[in-house]
This record gives sequence, structure tokens and C-alpha cells, in this order.
Amino acid sequence: MDERLKKQLAFALEIDKAKNIFRQTHLSGNGRNENDAEHSWHMAIMAYLLKEYANETIDIARVMLLCLIHDIVEIDAGDTYAYDADGLKTQKQREDKAKERIFSLLPAEQKAELIALFDEFEAAETAEAKFAHAMDNLQPLLLNHSNHGGDWKEHNVTAAQVYQRQSGTKPGSEKLFAVADGIIQEHIKAGNLKA
Repeated sequence: MDERLKKQLAFALEIDKAKNIFRQTHLSGNGRNENDAEHSWHMAIMAYLLKEYANETIDIARVMLLCLIHDIVEIDAGDTYAYDADGLKTQKQREDKAKERIFSLLPAEQKAELIALFDEFEAAETAEAKFAHAMDNLQPLLLNHSNHGGDWKEHNVTAAQVYQRQSGTKPGSEKLFAVADGIIQEHIKAGNLKA
């Protein structure tokens, strides 16, 4: 086997570890905690299904790839809960270190390509990255909604915190932000989110 293929297969095996990075969000129907691989897959499918609601014209294949790779760094950096103020302070440093190690398993040009895609997602400036961020925000919101706000209640999350998180949905999709707003309002009325 040549060196290039060895590197590609080593990376393919390494990213399997994302299946062992568990998030705070639970699967629908009050299932177990979801893992990063499930989250990323779910986002990618949602992006394809909901592409018509993007604010701008998007390359859906690129959006799906952004969704699929955005949390690979959590293999080393761990999952940072969206409402963990302390964890968010060190997230970028941990993820940058992880990005370098994990993507360095690849041949040089593929490393550069995936790092550029990861950085594009993080910057959230392109139409594709904005829509991928909308999926990253909407997907856990939908799961939490299906579980009667259980994760929010468990972590004493406020409506203001959820709105802050969902503010990243609006640049990608005004329509999906309106859906998120309706869900949040429903959970405020039900007492699942503190107003």
C-alpha cells in the first residue's frame, strides 16, 4: 500500500472516534445522549432537506461537507456544551490544537483542504457556512423540543441563552429562525425554559 493511501485510511479510522464523543443533547424520544457522528450526519441530511430555506444561493454539497467535518476536532478537544460559559472560553484553543493533529494524518493537500473547510465553518462568513451553522443550531433544538425541553431543564438553561445560540441561525435562514423562535416560545410557556 502506498504512503498516500495509508494516510487516508489512518484518517478514516481516526474519525471513527467521533462516535465515542457524546454530547449533552439526547436522541429523540428521550433516548441516550447523541454522539458527534450522529449529530454531524443528522445536520448534513437536514441541510439537504431544508436547502430551499437558505437565505442565499448555496452549494449544498459544500454545506453537507461542512456539517460532516465541523466536529471532528472534538475527538481531541471534547464536546463543549453550547451553554457552558467556562468551556467556551478555552474551546478555540483546544480545537485549534486538535485540528492540527487530526488533519495532519492526511496527505498535505487534503489536510489543507479540510482545515480550510473547518475554518470556513468556524468563520461563518460564506453562504454555505451560515447555512451549516443554522443546521448546527436547529438540530439540537429539534431534539430538545422532541424531549419536552429535558436538556434545557436539566442544565437550567434560560430562554435568553437559547435565543443567543439561535441568533446564529438567522444569517443562514430567516425562515428556520422563525421556526426556532416558535419552538422557544412554546417552551417558555410550558415552563421548560426560564424567561
